[in-house]
Amino acid sequence: LLQPAVSVGNVGQLAIDLVISTLNMTKVGYFYTDCLVPMVGNNPYATAEENSMELSINAEVYSLPSKKLVVLQIRSPFIKNKYRPFCQALLSWVESSKCARVVLLSSSHAYQRDDEQLLGTPLRYLLTPDLEKAVGGLMQELNWKEMEKVAAYPGINDKEKVLHIPGGGITKRLFTESCSKGIQMAVLLKFCSEGDNIPDAFILVNYLNEWLQLIKNEVSDSNNSTDASSQWKIPSSWRLLFGNGLPPALF
Repeated sequence: LLQPAVSVGNVGQLAIDLVISTLNMTKVGYFYTDCLVPMVGNNPYATAEENSMELSINAEVYSLPSKKLVVLQIRSPFIKNKYRPFCQALLSWVESSKCARVVLLSSSHAYQRDDEQLLGTPLRYLLTPDLEKAVGGLMQELNWKEMEKVAAYPGINDKEKVLHIPGGGITKRLFTESCSKGIQMAVLLKFCSEGDNIPDAFILVNYLNEWLQLIKNEVSDSNNSTDASSQWKIPSSWRLLFGNGLPPALF
């Protein structure tokens, strides 16, 4: 199961858009919950006028049996104080559906990084103990950086370290609950700031692709992100990310 956390810059949701659009995934259902702000709109992945009239709501499930992949896309923010019931409902669904593992795409405030996190790549990962046993070695081979823990009481007690993901929405709660329930979960996240987060989404989805190989990476130079990005299909709804331009009549 691949899903986003509703986090800073909506980077996880944008990355999920790219996966659904590129792999041409089939919508198989909805995730019904009262924890998200209600929302309805047109088909965000419309390719022709015929399918543009299909309705989409705040949480939908897409499937690609050939890759044994299910994707949950979340399109609206959480209602206040509804994080906990949503996480419980989601994880019970994961258990009842017998999902082998969960991959959560997330983001965190770039300006709240500590000194150690400022070094090197802006990408980080987290693995629950059960998944660490299965793929921990692969992450070492990929030379990925694990999300650092930070001091619980900086300047007072630097020995006690805690997981801190500012701007990460449900990320920390979902991860810690998965650890205690024995669910295999990976969190992939990028440090970023609010703004035009399309480049961040491409970087995060390429990071995911390094591991899961969802699309064949035909680019030999991994630093050439422009070429790597061109292999992902941008959904039609992205034309409206920033709304319409200013009407000339104003002037």
